[in-house]
Amino acid sequence: MATSYRATAILRTLLLGAAVALLTACGGEDQPSSGGGGGAAPPPPPPPKEPASAAFETRDSTARFLTQATFGPTKFDLDTLVGTAPSEWIVDQFNRAPTLNLPRIESLLAFDETPEDEFSEFRGMTTTLSFWTNAIAGNDQLRQRVAFALSEILVVSNFGGDFLFFEPRALGYYQDIMVEGAFGNYRDILEDVTYSPAMAYYLTYLGNRKGDPETGRMPDENYARELMQLFTIGLTELNMDGTPVEDGNGNPVETYDNSDITGLAKVFTGLSYNCYFFDLSWDEDCDWDQESEVNEPMQVYDSFHSSESKSFLGLTIPAETSGEDSIEQALDHIFDQDSLPPFVSRQLIQRLVTSHPSGDYIERVANAFADGTYTLPDGTDVGTGDRGDMRATVAAILFDEEARAEPDIAGNTFGKIREPIVRFANWARAFDAGTISPEATVQLWYTTGSDALAQQPYKSPSVFNFFRPGYVAPGTETGSRGLTMPEFQLITTSTIAGYANFMTFFVLNQAEGYTDETLENIFGFRQLSFEPERARSSFIADYSDEIALATDPAALVDHLDELLTYGTLSDETRTNIIDFISELPLENEFDPDYDGPTTRAQLAALTILTSPDFLVQR
Repeated sequence: MATSYRATAILRTLLLGAAVALLTACGGEDQPSSGGGGGAAPPPPPPPKEPASAAFETRDSTARFLTQATFGPTKFDLDTLVGTAPSEWIVDQFNRAPTLNLPRIESLLAFDETPEDEFSEFRGMTTTLSFWTNAIAGNDQLRQRVAFALSEILVVSNFGGDFLFFEPRALGYYQDIMVEGAFGNYRDILEDVTYSPAMAYYLTYLGNRKGDPETGRMPDENYARELMQLFTIGLTELNMDGTPVEDGNGNPVETYDNSDITGLAKVFTGLSYNCYFFDLSWDEDCDWDQESEVNEPMQVYDSFHSSESKSFLGLTIPAETSGEDSIEQALDHIFDQDSLPPFVSRQLIQRLVTSHPSGDYIERVANAFADGTYTLPDGTDVGTGDRGDMRATVAAILFDEEARAEPDIAGNTFGKIREPIVRFANWARAFDAGTISPEATVQLWYTTGSDALAQQPYKSPSVFNFFRPGYVAPGTETGSRGLTMPEFQLITTSTIAGYANFMTFFVLNQAEGYTDETLENIFGFRQLSFEPERARSSFIADYSDEIALATDPAALVDHLDELLTYGTLSDETRTNIIDFISELPLENEFDPDYDGPTTRAQLAALTILTSPDFLVQR
């Protein structure tokens, strides 16, 4: 696609301005937004059915709600949901069947013609590719979005190309624990995670054996530590509003010490694959399948489980208690800790709505988690009434008064930086990106680098996720106020530029220009059987609506503002983009292949997608 030198220079200036604004002004959440975009007025909606919620009252409010609740609004969503009842929408989402990963992974493996005993990078990519397909195209959008949020609390990663990379069924099974658990109960999720081979391998308790006083062998402590620190109660006791419980001297009270870790570590001994405990014990009656044992729950081998008493967090499990009973009692006890509802609720709020939720917001959601029920705006109760009910918790997060307050009155401490994964998914859904075939789109295989998204699903560098929930960005206005900004750990000048370059490939539909020779170079040596047209049609955006507005840059920007930033573009950003688009000619007499309307539509989308107004979700 040809553009003028002047247009290219303006685009570079806009992108540089985005980087400078995001890195130096405030990192996102403190940045005020005047909401100057304001799309063309839609037809008056019917009288709202739910006065208590304005979520689907306008196209802007609908787009904003769906930005928090899904991987992004589609044009179809905005055309059909405005004026309807958001309570009905969320109940419908709760009732939709889960879109699972394991079946997709199995179908993807069929493309790989590499012999089983040889290296295959594609094999390890199938979990990532399955995620992209389900996150973007799955019709259970709320479930997929919550599952991703859970995966960033209960972290398992195939980063580093080890066992989990080459055994995608193990990680696929784990992904489906998140998907199926998204609307279940957090206590059940903890149990499924504990028995999953992926977590057992990742935190090194797979085949964990009881202690041996003669040799000095001690049970592995990794899972016991991270179960408490990262998955359930954190390092300090919490009040329901997320503030630390203090002792008589005003110091935070620690939730556990090393003796609690040592006692709890004994609980997670004797766990291994069904049918065999590595090479130490075999179940001859078991129908053992080497390909399937990694994608089903493990079992406890009591002969390798510690028979000693196990004391932690004020509980003592008696000696000679079986492995299964020990695990059940331990998880029940941890799950009943007072700190768990606010600890989990705060992180779920951060992943969906805002990075620095108020204490009142945390407390309201934590109470819904603890009570297991929530009343929707139309009066419908959701949740089973059991502590840890995820439906009640998710509904409480999305319908809370702080989540639903208009961006311009929500306060300048409200909001979050969109994760790079979410940004890309937002684009793909907003522009109905053609054939969703990430397997035929190599750019989506590896997105961890700073020259891409700097983030890849289920590929965090450690169990602490891509970013810490308590991260405060140094050298920013939000940092000076002590506001937590987890996603800012991924933001640098290089990752901003890398994201812009990555998105340029997709936004400009550059895959359409692939030659057969290029595709052969990309896929040939990987021993994959893809038709060239599949790669050329994968993730091709539909800009027909935007092209129709190309002769009116202001109308084009207003339309994109509604779709991508739900009417929150600042006056400055809006004016800059309109001026930039106006510089792009509609025709070029020297280049018969030049398509001015498409150029305007694509570059208008790209400048918004790389602007601070889009990068910051308010």
